Amino acid sequence: MSKIKELRIAFSTQELLEIMLPTPLVRLKNVSRKNAELWAKLEYLNPYSNSVKDRPAHKLLFTTTKKEKINELMEASSGNFSIALTLLANTLGIKTTIFLPKPTPKTTEILLKAFGANVVRTEFETISKEMVDYVKEIASKEGKTNLNQFENDLNFQMHYETTARELYQQILHANIKPDYLIIGVGTSGTIAAITRYFHEKNVKTKIIGVQPAKGEKIPGIKRLETQPKWIFQYMPDEMIDITRKQAIDGLLEIARKEGLPIGLSSGAVYHAYKLLSENNPGTYITIFPDHTYKYTEALEKILT
Repeated sequence: MSKIKELRIAFSTQELLEIMLPTPLVRLKNVSRKNAELWAKLEYLNPYSNSVKDRPAHKLLFTTTKKEKINELMEASSGNFSIALTLLANTLGIKTTIFLPKPTPKTTEILLKAFGANVVRTEFETISKEMVDYVKEIASKEGKTNLNQFENDLNFQMHYETTARELYQQILHANIKPDYLIIGVGTSGTIAAITRYFHEKNVKTKIIGVQPAKGEKIPGIKRLETQPKWIFQYMPDEMIDITRKQAIDGLLEIARKEGLPIGLSSGAVYHAYKLLSENNPGTYITIFPDHTYKYTEALEKILT
């Protein structure tokens, strides 16, 4: 490792992601069950959106700008990707228009506007294929660039090259032999890339996907019915449904017992660990994708 990276010295804000990786892997000793140790990779420590979405946003934007000139970006997002993309695009002087699904937290909209994005809140209840196609069509008609994290293979590639490789190296170095790997399903870039990488490295672990229960909405994760692109190529061994209340309860428990400010999708994967580990001893690893701060509205409703 060069001294520059070791000391985390960046000569531009565009370099921050690279010098801050890998994100930490930490044992959660206060919430681990006696026969079911839990480790978490803290993706909310990424520098731009405080989420795992910094990785694909960085890859998609800077790979594309090397090939073509971008005047304005138009993207569908439920939050974290759009925040990361807007901030990174600002460093290049590129404008962003973000299309949000209807249930997106107000905090996200406020942050995006504060960061300079033009925000369009749509009537779509979730980011479905219909919403992705809708934004793609508008961008095409108006001559704008649509990077499209939901279909762009650079998303999967970035997670394969960084997230998956980091996690593999971390478990080797710490001599962790995971029996279960629990990951939320969003675009499916993260879970599919890690599944493929671990299979190729012959890591004997059961991959568990986490999705919202039917009729529930949890920002950052989606049901398989929305047809995320990569997960059907690298299917998890099992899917677990989590309610919004369970995700919030998980967020609160991790904050109050482990001192980590995680978001709702992180709370969801933690609650999946609680359900699974009741009757299944072993070593568990999960990904905490984002930070608490975007979910103050959801927390306010249950705390007041």
